[in-house]
Amino acid sequence: MLVLLPPSETKSDGGDGDPLDLGALSFAELTPVRLRLTEALRTLADDVPASLRALDLSERQVEEVERNAELFTSPTRPALERYTGVLYDALGAEKFTRAQRARAGRRLAVASALFGVVRAEDPIPAYRLSGASVLPGIGGLRAVWRADLEKTLSTVDELVVDLRSGAYAALADVPHAVTVRVVTEGEGGRRKSVSHFNKAAKGRLAAALALAPREPGTVRTVVSAARAAGLRLEPVGKRELELVIDS
Repeated sequence: MLVLLPPSETKSDGGDGDPLDLGALSFAELTPVRLRLTEALRTLADDVPASLRALDLSERQVEEVERNAELFTSPTRPALERYTGVLYDALGAEKFTRAQRARAGRRLAVASALFGVVRAEDPIPAYRLSGASVLPGIGGLRAVWRADLEKTLSTVDELVVDLRSGAYAALADVPHAVTVRVVTEGEGGRRKSVSHFNKAAKGRLAAALALAPREPGTVRTVVSAARAAGLRLEPVGKRELELVIDS
């Protein structure tokens, strides 16, 4: 099973890994696109005003540009530790035992505007680039990533559970993936999508799937693993699930 997580705008600082080595990342066939984007982003960092405009940042966020300037020299840390925020807090990887961490490393991957997709233990630096960014000389990232990333994800020969958010799902379609929608249930069983608790709910689901003693390989076993963790996950279509949370 491969659980595709969305990334986060916020990322932890530092790390104790060697500087970025694109060849050390999973899905090596994506290296040419990764090289093109990392070099473009690092070069863009030489022009701070242009970087702020392209990345939709304020002048108070200039440190994000500084991170991009150090893409090839700053220390790395595993992707599961690099990304932070509500979803990753709910995932709680820092509390995993060594055996649980190894299990999560095999099952979790993170969508990335800069790297396409990386596995949980892939060593990456701190950076700033979102799925909706438009880079000078490069353009929108969907056009950059779509062909290569779709080809890569289409060859994953195991169940894919897609928890990506809109901007990252737009970078590549994964037709065989199982998608998850977070909903609340009102009177008469009427359901509606939620945004406020979406990330936390997906983080808890990702943890349930990552830590399940037996790896889920079907929609039925995904639902069972979620329910064993106290989550209400229900199929609503052949490849669609709804995660029902309290309003």
